[in-house]
Amino acid sequence: MAKQSVSKAVTAYLGRALRETGAALKHRGEMEIFSRHRPKMTFLGKVPFVTNDTFIAPSASVIGDVTNWDQSSVWYKAVVRADSEHSITIGFCSSVGEGTVVNTLSSTGQLETGLPPDTYIGHYVTVGAGCVLKSCRVDDLVVVGDKCTILEGSLVENHVILKPGTVVMPYQRIPSGQMWAGNPAAFVSELTPDEKEDIQQQALKIFTSTKEHILEFLPYGRTFVHLEELEKQAGLQVKQG
Repeated sequence: MAKQSVSKAVTAYLGRALRETGAALKHRGEMEIFSRHRPKMTFLGKVPFVTNDTFIAPSASVIGDVTNWDQSSVWYKAVVRADSEHSITIGFCSSVGEGTVVNTLSSTGQLETGLPPDTYIGHYVTVGAGCVLKSCRVDDLVVVGDKCTILEGSLVENHVILKPGTVVMPYQRIPSGQMWAGNPAAFVSELTPDEKEDIQQQALKIFTSTKEHILEFLPYGRTFVHLEELEKQAGLQVKQG
């Protein structure tokens, strides 16, 4: 079994290297397939920070003051839009599902709590498809079901499951260790130990899937580009040769 795993890994990386080489040759020969869509877009001087193992789907949009932690992912047709002077953070091994919109209040908008109207998604958070998150805080280890809405000023504490279609109202608090559902969101039950453990496992499964998508979607390798960007920010120069 171990030999088969190594063989599969070697085959995958050789395939990736060949695809990168072919794409780079096409690029040199001016045969690049051009798309006007930019998955990652600078807005008013704010550049989204994306790590080398973050997956941003080709049809997704990550705009402005957005920070993507390691192993995070933004899936197809999702929009993460921080274009109003408020930031958005997506934590370690967290995912934003297909067609989900994550944004903030306008530049003049303020929360009644006096806190910054940023949007924060913690670590090991799974946000399903078709959701809306706006100037809210979702702590670590949370599952947000498909088509949920989490509105401004609300707080979802850690180890929480929101059933599909749940609407968390402005300034509502969802306590730790519970399952909520409905519109408006209402308490359903306390989570069992197995349900709590499954939250992290679900996030890890999605990251495993992202690695396969990263391997398949390769205009050509960008590892060196990421390194150069970090060195420029640190004021260092790359020595060639």
